Amino acid sequence: MAENMITAREMRALDVNAEYFGISRLQLMENAGRSVAMEIASRFNPKETKVVVFCGLGGNGGDGFVAARHLACLGFNVHVILAGKPSEIGVEEARRNWAALKFLRKSIVLHEVYDSSLIPNIRADVVVDALLGIGLKSPPRPPIAQLIRTINELEAFRVAVDVPSGLDSDTGTVLGEAVKAHLTITFHKVKPGLLKAKEYVGELVVKQIGIPKEIESFAGPGDVLMVVKPRYSEAHKGDFGRLLIVGGSETFSGAPTLAALAALRTGVDLVYIAAPRETAYSISSISPNLITLKLEGEHLSMRNMPVIRSYIERVTAVAIGPGLGLHKETQEAVGEIIKVAEERRIPILLDADGLKAFAGFKRKLKTPAVLTPHSGEYAILTGEKLPDDLEERGNHVKKTAESVNATILLKSHVDVISDGSKVKFNFTGNPGMTVGGTGDVLSGIVAAFLSQGVDPFEAAVAGAFINGAAGDFVRAEKGYHMVATDLIDWIPKVIDDPMSHIKIRA
Repeated sequence: MAENMITAREMRALDVNAEYFGISRLQLMENAGRSVAMEIASRFNPKETKVVVFCGLGGNGGDGFVAARHLACLGFNVHVILAGKPSEIGVEEARRNWAALKFLRKSIVLHEVYDSSLIPNIRADVVVDALLGIGLKSPPRPPIAQLIRTINELEAFRVAVDVPSGLDSDTGTVLGEAVKAHLTITFHKVKPGLLKAKEYVGELVVKQIGIPKEIESFAGPGDVLMVVKPRYSEAHKGDFGRLLIVGGSETFSGAPTLAALAALRTGVDLVYIAAPRETAYSISSISPNLITLKLEGEHLSMRNMPVIRSYIERVTAVAIGPGLGLHKETQEAVGEIIKVAEERRIPILLDADGLKAFAGFKRKLKTPAVLTPHSGEYAILTGEKLPDDLEERGNHVKKTAESVNATILLKSHVDVISDGSKVKFNFTGNPGMTVGGTGDVLSGIVAAFLSQGVDPFEAAVAGAFINGAAGDFVRAEKGYHMVATDLIDWIPKVIDDPMSHIKIRA
């Protein structure tokens, strides 16, 4: 049943992703409004029916404008009540559809209600509720609250667009007062709350608005928008995550450095790098932004656990593996770090040598986790070769993710992400990113989101898109002559405007 439902935030992300993949929100609004009009037309005679469409100032109101236009074309007597001033319409697609109504004075009567005292005395056979959409989380404000009451008082057949106004579409909670619809026409998939408030929803009809099912499995800008936390003026250091990276060895100092710098550019507040002493000093010399923990010995071992354990107690996520090395003592320490993180339910990310160490004792993980193998590391983890077919590959990764109770982000020309239940594919990135270090940048991005409390699957999907898009911007700027550090400065630009990637896609 869950696969036939979609939450408000998932639907908003899908709307954005649909536009990214070529289906504009203007098209979706047109399809939604037209489907409402056609459903009404299938039930009522146009020549004998007066329809009043109550419209808000957002996307739901835009659906109502479109429905009103199509109803007028079908011969219905149509009135539109706008809950505010036209200048306050906040969605571009809705503004364009309102503009289309202004020229239809003979077909549609328009009322502007920016104060409850302006609510007209009306009679209607059918009332369309397009006041508020699926994003409502607090009680409606005037004049919307009064308009909801007006709708409920009319002796008319009440049709709600997507969700009855005043209802939380995720929980079914009535926020103050809600429209009591006889019919609710929702779009693409059922919203969970609609199944919990049937006395307000009435008959429930699901209409398709032109989003193919496969787009749900594509990573896009909407996935980035889902995971970015808003910054409030009263925020304090640490509110946006504290990350510990355990990595580095006598040979590799760049990998944990790249991961840390990427995490900082993703927005995490504090990053600690636990590395062998000489490596740690080398890392510290690269940037004053990096905090290093100097571990005894030339590589990670159990004698470093007291220091690492003390820092695990103060961070919100741990990334294990970049440049770590594969000494036997290191593998033993990796297992112990995972156990400590599990005891405290601290999210972990396993990459590179950390992932290879985990493959030696592979088991179900007991804390939120993301594994980021490339195809070779995936073969070590599973002992199996990946299929070439993308859909079969997705099913294989899904099965493996379920077996270890973690999200797997398989790095490839098309990234595959699965948490053992859902599967998504990411198409950003290019062949220039075969250069060493881009996987470490990816680990830093995903780990930063984990440290901010983001769901592991959502963190991995967003991270894959951001990392690949950053690489695509570098390619547009420098061709394929890139190095991993080139990606880091592009991370915040992609996060701030993920839709900008459309302009440079191949």
